[in-house]
Amino acid sequence: MHRIGYLLTDGFQVMGLATQTVFEYANKVAGEDFYVVQNFSAEGGDQRSSLGVAIATRKASEAEQIDTWMVCGVGNPLESPSSPEERAFLKRVGRDARRIAAICTGAFVLAEAGLLERRRATTHWYFARDMQTRFPDIQVEDDRIYIVDGAFWTSAGMTAGLDLALAMVEKDLGEDVARGVARNLVMHQHRSGGQTQHSEMLTLAPKSDRIQNALNYARKNLARALTVEELAEEVNLSPRQFSRVFTAETGLSPAKAIEGLRLEAARLMIEKSRHPLEIIARETGFRDRRHMREVFIRGFGVPPQSMRRDVRAGA
Repeated sequence: MHRIGYLLTDGFQVMGLATQTVFEYANKVAGEDFYVVQNFSAEGGDQRSSLGVAIATRKASEAEQIDTWMVCGVGNPLESPSSPEERAFLKRVGRDARRIAAICTGAFVLAEAGLLERRRATTHWYFARDMQTRFPDIQVEDDRIYIVDGAFWTSAGMTAGLDLALAMVEKDLGEDVARGVARNLVMHQHRSGGQTQHSEMLTLAPKSDRIQNALNYARKNLARALTVEELAEEVNLSPRQFSRVFTAETGLSPAKAIEGLRLEAARLMIEKSRHPLEIIARETGFRDRRHMREVFIRGFGVPPQSMRRDVRAGA
């Protein structure tokens, strides 16, 4: 039996509790009550979420042996710092707990308790720079879904907490159980911790349907050599007009944007497949493996081989 304690702070984001469903379904898939989940707070009693939903909690100091503590984040950690009681409690349990995890801005609570000093951590990208400024001894990686550093797990935005919880299930009960949980929860994929928080499609964020349609078309046809003329024809614009509108709406030229889409697609294949790099380069539209390597170094600062080694090491 593995006991999981959720530490709720005043104004917690209720989305953080969605991760409890991962452990619930892990029990169902495994066919045993491996996980026992309970809600706690520093003072006990009802805790209100940012939406005003009240959740009954037990007093954390009275908890029996907890194997994993999960700290839920709040909407704005700069305006709602942790209490002295919460920090003192986490400092104490930090010496004994098998794992202590933070969902989203819950990483600020761990940082305020001094548990992340000289460690790697992540949090929601919006607050990552603030976290690095306030806690310079922490290596904040603002572009990761989740990070595991020893006993301390931190995740990015709220939905990334689901990936973190699923990774815990995989570590505790194996890949087959984790895959079954993902299937039951209709999770599109189990994202690795090294995956970026950002999507190239979201970053571009065009304002018109025409440019969005052009991007969708490009993403579906990355294996082919895509030209401005082809994209312009797809959305019924002249090449010159298409280039002008595309750059105005996305801030990038069509060629630069498509390179970003190729880079993102290649990274996902490296993380999720065992295909040789030559095949990945061909499937994502790079001229060859050498060309993909050049773009990787320019975009990520590391070659594809290093990224694949890091993913396998993390796994």
